[in-house]
Amino acid sequence: MRAFVLTSPHEVGLRDWPEPVAASGEAILAPLLVGVCGTDLELVDGTIDQAYVRYPLVLGHEWVGRLNEDLEGVGPAGTHVVVEGVLPCRSCAQCARGATNLCAVYDEIGFTRAGALADLISVPVGLVHALRADVAIEDAALVEPMAVVWRALTRIALRPGLSVAILGDGTIALLAAHLIRLFAPARVSVFGRRLEQRDLALHAGADTFDVTSPSDTYDLVIEASGSIDAVATALASGARGAMVILLGLPPHGTHVDLAPDDLVNNDVIIQGSFSYTSEAFADVVSRVNAGELRPSFLITHRFELERAPEALSALRASAPGEPRGKVIITVSRDASPRRSSR
Repeated sequence: MRAFVLTSPHEVGLRDWPEPVAASGEAILAPLLVGVCGTDLELVDGTIDQAYVRYPLVLGHEWVGRLNEDLEGVGPAGTHVVVEGVLPCRSCAQCARGATNLCAVYDEIGFTRAGALADLISVPVGLVHALRADVAIEDAALVEPMAVVWRALTRIALRPGLSVAILGDGTIALLAAHLIRLFAPARVSVFGRRLEQRDLALHAGADTFDVTSPSDTYDLVIEASGSIDAVATALASGARGAMVILLGLPPHGTHVDLAPDDLVNNDVIIQGSFSYTSEAFADVVSRVNAGELRPSFLITHRFELERAPEALSALRASAPGEPRGKVIITVSRDASPRRSSR
């Protein structure tokens, strides 16, 4: 079959690859649409902590697929599905308390095991979630990154009426602007680097978009760019009693200065958030199935699997004046654009 394989850092391309063989408790699925993100670029560049990568690796951790055969408890052949990427053991202390993202045995689709940028993929049956027939696969393709944001937002009590600053203008930042609206904030300000992202940010739910650093302080600051400078800015932009969420992933080994006395005196909560839990993923699937979340407006670039290298190039740098939201790769010929009927 075809697969987009990262053989080692900087060595990536479309390959002929062995078809997967389903182990006990697994099912073979056909990926339809696969999103690529900044983390994929970090995998390609080799800047991800090597404890979280296993080469050679088929890329693809944000995706929607189709059942190739009837699957008990999920649906008949042809059902559209999304799949949790983190494979929890369900028995360690972390899993027992619901922190499946911190499972003692780390294993994740698109990082340590084959991802979805291939004609077929084998996945554990227990991680497969069925989609309603009227859900557009373009909306479903963003379930995984939405789960990342949702988990971060639901770890702490967010009261209505917060002033919110979001640092970054990529997909995670834009999804943060979209999802935070469910918590009734007073205002949402997005601070990015590219003026071209303004309309996407406003569509997502931002009240304002700016390419300068914040000059005010905020009740909730979400760092979603992965820039070490933005982390420092986030920590400096919290009001007294603020919550600062770190969602971006700076290069492994980088550091930022902290002023502990200011954090204490200002009663600031700093929260890192890694991936998502099974609960967060299921919550997002439920909301997508209910029609509450329809983020496909963020898709700005779409490529066939044969053009996957171009997709990564588009992710690295858009043409001048061109907005860039989610970059999607079409794997199956059955994945023609389809919008929700609701």
